[in-house]
Amino acid sequence: MTEKRIPAVGIDLGTTFSALAHLDETGRPATVVNAEGELTTPSVVLFDGPDVVVGKEAMKAMATEAARVADGAKREMGKEFYSKSLDGRQYPPEVIQAYILKKVTEDARRQLGDFRHAVVTVPAYFDEVRRKATQDAGYMAGLEVMDIINEPTAAAVAFGYQQGFLNAQGGASAPQTVLVYDLGGGTFDVTVMEIRGNEFVALATDGDVQLGGRDWDFRLADLAAEEFSRQHGLDPRQDAGAIGRLWRECEDAKRTLSARSKATITCDYMGLAAKVEVTRDRFQELTHDLLDRTRFTTRQTLKAAGLDWGQVDRVLLVGGSSRMPMVREMLRTLAGKEPDTSVSADEAVAHGAALRAGQLLAKNEGKPARFSIQNVNSHSLGVVGTDSATGRKRNAILIPRNTPLPASATRVFKTKKTKQESVLVQIVEGEAASPDACTAIGQCVIRDLPPDLPAGSPVGVKFKYGTDGRLAVTVQVSPKGKPIRQEITREHAFGRDDLDRWRNVLAGKAEG
Repeated sequence: MTEKRIPAVGIDLGTTFSALAHLDETGRPATVVNAEGELTTPSVVLFDGPDVVVGKEAMKAMATEAARVADGAKREMGKEFYSKSLDGRQYPPEVIQAYILKKVTEDARRQLGDFRHAVVTVPAYFDEVRRKATQDAGYMAGLEVMDIINEPTAAAVAFGYQQGFLNAQGGASAPQTVLVYDLGGGTFDVTVMEIRGNEFVALATDGDVQLGGRDWDFRLADLAAEEFSRQHGLDPRQDAGAIGRLWRECEDAKRTLSARSKATITCDYMGLAAKVEVTRDRFQELTHDLLDRTRFTTRQTLKAAGLDWGQVDRVLLVGGSSRMPMVREMLRTLAGKEPDTSVSADEAVAHGAALRAGQLLAKNEGKPARFSIQNVNSHSLGVVGTDSATGRKRNAILIPRNTPLPASATRVFKTKKTKQESVLVQIVEGEAASPDACTAIGQCVIRDLPPDLPAGSPVGVKFKYGTDGRLAVTVQVSPKGKPIRQEITREHAFGRDDLDRWRNVLAGKAEG
C-alpha cells in the first residue's frame, strides 16, 4: 500500500493543546487544521449528558459549566480516575484522552480520508504506566498506535528535517549536539540528542510531568484572587465557574506578557469585579522558583550526557510556554548562546511524529528508512527483592536510566523456602533504593513451580524494554526451567473487555 492510501499521521497529545500532522505527497510534514480551522485543538472535554464536546467549545464552557469540564487530564494519566467527577460520573484519564484523540482524528479524516495508523507522542519523562495508558487511549479512540515517541525526540526529528538532514542528499556534515528544552502546558522535558547525519541519538533525558505553563497561569490566578479577596472579602477560588473564567484570563495575560511589559487581569465573582495589573518583572518574581526547577533539570540532563555547554551546538525551544521571555533569558545566560526558535513551538512535535509514522509505513512496504532514532529510558527499571543481610525490601535495578533502547537485562534471584509453589515478581520504576520511593509498574506471578524445589533455587527475571518505552517480562525458574513470558498485572490498567467496551462507546456503538 502507498502512503496516500494509508496517511502517515502523527499526533501531539498535549496537556493544554493537541495537534495532528501528516506527510503530504512530497513527504513534507504539515499540520492538519481542525473543524474550527485552527492548527491546534484545546485538550478540554465537556461531558453534557449524552453529548461529549471536545476543544474550543469545551474550553469556553469552563467559565459556566466547570463541573462538567475536564482539562489537564494528561497530568493524571496512570491514576484510576480523573480528579473530579464529570456530570455526576468518574472517568479514567485515558478515556478523556481518547475523546481528544477521537476529535483530532475525525477532523483530520474529513481532509485526508480514512486512516487508523498513527504515532502518538508522550513526554520523555512519562513512565511505563503512563505510556501504556496513552496507548490504551489510542486504542479506545479507534486508532492503531504504531509507536509511542518522546516529544523532544519528535521535535529534534522535525528540526533535522527542516535543516535538510533527511533529504536524499542531506545529512549533517559533522555531528550536531542539540539540547531540546520542551516546556509545554502541563509537562516539562529536557533531552540531549546527537544528530549524526540522519541518525538521531538521545544521550540523556529528564523532566517533570507535573510542571508546565499551567503552573505559571495558576500563580497569576492566585495573585488576582488574593487581590479580589483583599478588595471584597470573598475568595473567587471557591467557585468552579469563577476560577475557570479567571484561569482563561490568566492564560491570556501570560501570552500578553510575552509581547508587552504589562497586562491586566479581570477577576469577577458574585457580581463584583477587580482589575489587577501585572508587570513582566512581577510575573517573573512570582514564578522564579518554577523557572529554577527547569534550570536545575536542564543542568542535570547535560551532566548526565557527560557534556558541557561548549559541546552543545543548539538549544532548541519547543512547547508553547517556551515563548516566555524569562525562559529565553535564562537559557541564554545558562548556555552562553542564543536559543534556537527555528521550529514551530506548537507544531514541531506533531511534525516529528508524522515523519516517524512515514518511516514506519515505509518500513512495512520494504522501503529504506530516511532516518533512525535511538532513544534512552527516562527511569530505571527494577524488581523488588529482599536484602539477605537486612531482610529489607530493595529495588534491584535491571535497566538503569538513560540506557539506550531497545534494551534487555537479566537478574537472578533466589526462592525463599523449600517446595515453594509460586514466585511473585514486583516491578518498579525509579532510582531510589527503597521500593516505597519508586513507582509501582505492576506485578506478575509464576505458579506451579517444579515440586520439591529447594530453597535458594535461582529465579531469572529478564526485562525487554522497547523503543516505545513498553516493557516485556520473562521469568525462568531454575536453569532447566522453561522461560515463561509474563503479562504484567497493573493496578489501574484496563483489561481487554474494558478497552473494547470504551472503544465501542467512543465509536457510538454502545452507551457509556
